[in-house]
Amino acid sequence: MKKIILVPSNLGLNPLYEGHIPGTFRAPEILMQHGLRNVFSDYEIVTVPCPPYSPEAEPDTDILNGHKLRRLNLQLADEVEASHRLNLKPIVVGGDCAILPGVILGSRRQLGPLALVHIDGHSDFRHPGNWARPYAGRPGAAAGMDLALVTGRGEALLTQWPDFEGALIADHAVVQVGERESQLVDYEWPDIADTDIRRITIFDALKLSNQQLIDRIFERLNRLPKIPYWIHLDLDVLDSAEMAAVDCPGTPGLTSQTLVSICQVLFNSTRCCGITVTIYDPDLDPDGTEAKRVVRIIGGITGET
Repeated sequence: MKKIILVPSNLGLNPLYEGHIPGTFRAPEILMQHGLRNVFSDYEIVTVPCPPYSPEAEPDTDILNGHKLRRLNLQLADEVEASHRLNLKPIVVGGDCAILPGVILGSRRQLGPLALVHIDGHSDFRHPGNWARPYAGRPGAAAGMDLALVTGRGEALLTQWPDFEGALIADHAVVQVGERESQLVDYEWPDIADTDIRRITIFDALKLSNQQLIDRIFERLNRLPKIPYWIHLDLDVLDSAEMAAVDCPGTPGLTSQTLVSICQVLFNSTRCCGITVTIYDPDLDPDGTEAKRVVRIIGGITGET
């Protein structure tokens, strides 16, 4: 038996304007309609329901939809843990990337210490040390915090979990691939450079062959040869010329061919324990062209096409 877990989430994203509901919650449904169901026809398909989105601040948290995100991530952790109990390698297709704590928590419960390959056009390292209620006092969006949260930085609401102590992932067990904003003068989280997180910016990555990039990632993973790793793939790591239907498109970025080549090697390793794929926004893809591309990417990575 194989399993794909759908998480129709948008709780970690800020609205773009008054009344806007971020469209990433529709991603699993639209991807299924555009071929994902056929690609994974022999998989058990499970949906973890997402609480309704709200743009309003919640009490006792500076994180948008913070309490709802905690409930969602705990539910997701249970589902991921159950998958590992059956020796499965779950494929988690979400909306926004604020679901990362849940998949890591569920994996940690069953597998113990874990490494993380975080492939994303942004390091998502916002935390209280580099963020002090900007945006005129509005709550912060957890989709810009996911790497900080799993490395133990941020509100207890999303960093402290039942029956678990400490950070979900140690800094030295993280490889971040794809950050494209590190050269900006107003780079949001420059303090990531002071950590032991292995960083391969998009500028570094584009200078390397596919094999060299794979080797660079495994340089860090191979320091921890006895522990499994999770892949987190945020599709905005792709260049916007090829993938614009994401919450925060940008350039430069990887090509889909390079992305599949790298992730296929990572996913096929016996050390890989699962993958999340997030941030596709169907609202930006009215004819489904990019949905079909995402389906091909996921199928190519997992060997199902």
